Amino acid sequence: MKDRQIALAGAGVSAVLPGAIEEETYALGYQRIAGLDEVGRGPLAGPVVAAAVVFPRGYSNPDIRDSKLLTAKQRERLVPSIKQNAVGWGIGIVGAEEIDRVNVLNASLRAMAQAVTALQPLPDCLLIDGNQAIPRKWLDEGKIVFKVHPRQRTIVKGDRLCFSIAAASILAKVARDALMVALDRQYPDYGFARHKGYSSIEHLRALRRFGPCPVHRRSFKPVRDLCVDMADSRLPLFSAAAGND
Repeated sequence: MKDRQIALAGAGVSAVLPGAIEEETYALGYQRIAGLDEVGRGPLAGPVVAAAVVFPRGYSNPDIRDSKLLTAKQRERLVPSIKQNAVGWGIGIVGAEEIDRVNVLNASLRAMAQAVTALQPLPDCLLIDGNQAIPRKWLDEGKIVFKVHPRQRTIVKGDRLCFSIAAASILAKVARDALMVALDRQYPDYGFARHKGYSSIEHLRALRRFGPCPVHRRSFKPVRDLCVDMADSRLPLFSAAAGND
């Protein structure tokens, strides 16, 4: 297959033992298995952030779950443990301008590619949340040269079914939240530290009052509606509902 992709559907699966999907993948002969997830497809502002995590075989931590099931404090407490116990971890970030240029799905896959190429040693198999594999051309964009491209295994609801993907979801969420807090200091009119760029009432009111700032996604409808008289109004239109992470 073009991207060495294997699909694993999460639909109908009520529970998966921690590490079971990784063990199933080890049994196929892979040795360095990375879990990948992204966050930030839905917001009106800020980047999309992805993380990749490789754990040693057999490692477990019952507190590591899908980031959406944890509080902000729980996620932040888990980050040092994840990083300390991982064989490797990486973060990828794609900003609003690139999201507008390539669309948010492609931006999220590009962020995942960045996270993968930040890993050392390089993985030989990727467990990816969702149903989209990373195009090889984006894995080859960085300075890293793959002798053999990693196998890609897409897993619907992977952040709830796969231990290493859940860990990646935590790293990505905490990293993006920190970026949005920093952007709040740079653009204090919008309340980014509170809503993280999502389409809250507070955010929409600020958009109407102040107009978009440089980190707003001008291809997303609520922002684009405020830019109809600007030169970039010819950008392709994407709904903010394109992602819900």
